[in-house]
Amino acid sequence: MILRGSAHKDRGPSFVAHIDGGSRGNPGPAGYGVRIDDVAGGDPIELYGYLGITTNNIAEYAALLALLEHARTLHPAALRIRSDSELLIRQMEGRYRVKDPSLRILHTAARRMIDRIPGVKLEHVPRERNREADALANRAMDEEGSSGPLPEAFRLLPGRPTQSRLV
Repeated sequence: MILRGSAHKDRGPSFVAHIDGGSRGNPGPAGYGVRIDDVAGGDPIELYGYLGITTNNIAEYAALLALLEHARTLHPAALRIRSDSELLIRQMEGRYRVKDPSLRILHTAARRMIDRIPGVKLEHVPRERNREADALANRAMDEEGSSGPLPEAFRLLPGRPTQSRLV
C-alpha cells in the first residue's frame, strides 16, 4: 500500500477505483478497464481501451495511467486503487524491481502522477473482487474499441501500442 499526500476536506470527493489490464496471448490483443466509484454515491465512471498487440503487464499499467489521468480532472480528496496485478502493485510500492524498459517508462510516469494526487492508496485484491474492471478490459478487446484516447504516457514507448479506432 502507498499513501501519498493527505486528504483535504476542501478538495473533491473520495473515490475507489478498480483497474485491470489483459492480453489474449502474451503478447497478444490487449485492453484495459477502469471503474471509478464515488464513495459518497453517484454514477460510476467506466474507462476502457484497446491497446493493439502488447503484453498483459503493459495493459495493467495502461489501466493505472488511464485512471490517474482521469483522476486529475476529478480533484479527489482521496483515491483508493484496487488491482489484481500483484506485479503492478508491488512495483509501485517499490517492493519489486522494474526490469522491463517499457514498464520502467510507464512506472516512472505513474509515480509522477501519483505524487500529484493527494491520498492515493494502492491495494492488491483477488481477481473475484475486480470483475467490473476485468469486464471492461474484455470489452475493449472484444470490440477493439476505447472509451477515449490511450494514456498520454504511451507516447513515450518505443514501438508503442496503437489504437485503431475509438467507440
